[in-house]
Amino acid sequence: MRKSVYIAFILLFFVATSCMKWDYGDVENIEAAGEGLFIVNEGNFQYGNASLSYYDPSTGEVENEVFLRANGYKLGDVAQSMTLYGGLGWIVVNRSQVIFAIDPVSFRERGRITDVRSPRYIHFISDKKAYVTQIWDNRIAVVNPSTYSLISYIEVPRMEMESGSTEQMVQVGRYVYVTCWSYQDRLLKIDSETDMIAGELTLGRQPRSLVVDSRQRLWILCDGGAYADNPSGYEAPSLYRVNPETMEIERQWHFRRGSEVSSLAISGDGTQLYWLNGDVWSMTIDSERLPVRPLVKRLDTIYYGLTVSPRDGDIYVADAIDYQQHGMVYRYSPEGELKDKFYVGITPSAYCWK
Repeated sequence: MRKSVYIAFILLFFVATSCMKWDYGDVENIEAAGEGLFIVNEGNFQYGNASLSYYDPSTGEVENEVFLRANGYKLGDVAQSMTLYGGLGWIVVNRSQVIFAIDPVSFRERGRITDVRSPRYIHFISDKKAYVTQIWDNRIAVVNPSTYSLISYIEVPRMEMESGSTEQMVQVGRYVYVTCWSYQDRLLKIDSETDMIAGELTLGRQPRSLVVDSRQRLWILCDGGAYADNPSGYEAPSLYRVNPETMEIERQWHFRRGSEVSSLAISGDGTQLYWLNGDVWSMTIDSERLPVRPLVKRLDTIYYGLTVSPRDGDIYVADAIDYQQHGMVYRYSPEGELKDKFYVGITPSAYCWK
């Protein structure tokens, strides 16, 4: 997140947050059979122009605004993430305070969760329980996806409500691991059977992305504070490898201070890491040092989100361009050769594989 966007979000969230007004219009009968990629386009803060795109890697065809076209109303204000579970696609829309459940083939809405304050990501424990992380809140919401309702909260200790932030989640066994991102520096370990915090680990400034490798180890990318006058601190970004059972740091790598690292991802077999730092970078999980050359050098562009196909290893990189016009997604081979590029919505940032 750019510094200007980051600060604006802090200043405007509480005074501007309101429920989205959905205006119904004409609908289309569109379908996405087979395997493909959803692209979540954030849109612009307070403009309500978030959108959902769908790309078919086998044909190279892309469909934009599929949520609007299928439902007759817009997705909302600042779409954050998407997850597939239980035969449905769950789209988290942050400022609109809603999580939509859609049919991943027809894109039609099947239900929505609205009892959330500032949702970021959703992680499913079972058909009747899921965790929802939030920003500017010191609680993780526990929801029932089968009834689209709020069950309870998991309150994070020593975290203030106004500056609280929980972000991405992964699960190893019965435990869910959660990064505490904005203004924070911790990794949480939550027992999914009791909904109690079972452990925590202090890392570098603002841990955000995390993945699990083929050996069931955690990898966490910290952005170092994102901008120089961050009141919570500013330092060199870092990458950590953590033992999830003991919650001990096994290895730590430091980037240059001022590096803009983001979007940690992992290959389908869990052996190759990828991230953004101006360019696209990659290294194996057995590497002893950070790479010295990028896998894909950026041109005159702003890389804003990254994913790796779990099927063929192709790398998809979002280009926000200027955060105002429609963005673009570049598709590269595992070797870094450009295979395709296509326009999507405004500020593409997150992905979901079908």
